[in-house]
Amino acid sequence: MNQSINYNLLAISGSLRRDSFNTALARALSDIAPDGVSVSAITLHNIPHYNADEDGDSPPKGVKELRKAISACDGLILVSPEYNYGMPGVLKNALDWASRPAFASVLKNKPVLIVTATPSPTGGARALAQLRDTLAGTLSRVVAKRQVTIAGVDQKLEGGRLNHPDTIQFLRDALTNLVREIRMVRSVPA
Repeated sequence: MNQSINYNLLAISGSLRRDSFNTALARALSDIAPDGVSVSAITLHNIPHYNADEDGDSPPKGVKELRKAISACDGLILVSPEYNYGMPGVLKNALDWASRPAFASVLKNKPVLIVTATPSPTGGARALAQLRDTLAGTLSRVVAKRQVTIAGVDQKLEGGRLNHPDTIQFLRDALTNLVREIRMVRSVPA
């Protein structure tokens, strides 16, 4: 059966670790996405440190690719670990690049779902709060329904796939909420 894809989502992993739980989770979202939803996952290995001197008409190649990918997607999913009670620097750095030019970037009005996942019992709630604050400055449309924190993520993945039915349903519901936000954006005149 050939079903059409109505929504293209981009999942960005906030971890550079080779065996990252968050990268595995970002990739696993494509397996659980609702009908009509496609999820592609990327990492941030090719993004240099933000430098306004390099951010002009010809930004670094990795930055061009990041901005193009965000611009082309209908909705963005940030999948992040929590380091020392906060978001990883690599993810903040990527958001700094993507947020330019200020108030007119590819993040403006972009529907965004934040997912944090850690082996700890808090599931990255503090990183989620920091991401929410940062995205407020980019004029993104962060999905407000239920914060998506995945505690004990190391026990919910096996071979790069989600193996926990409640977490699968929780994430599927979150993706549905992101699609609702995309529909709202599409229905509002520019």
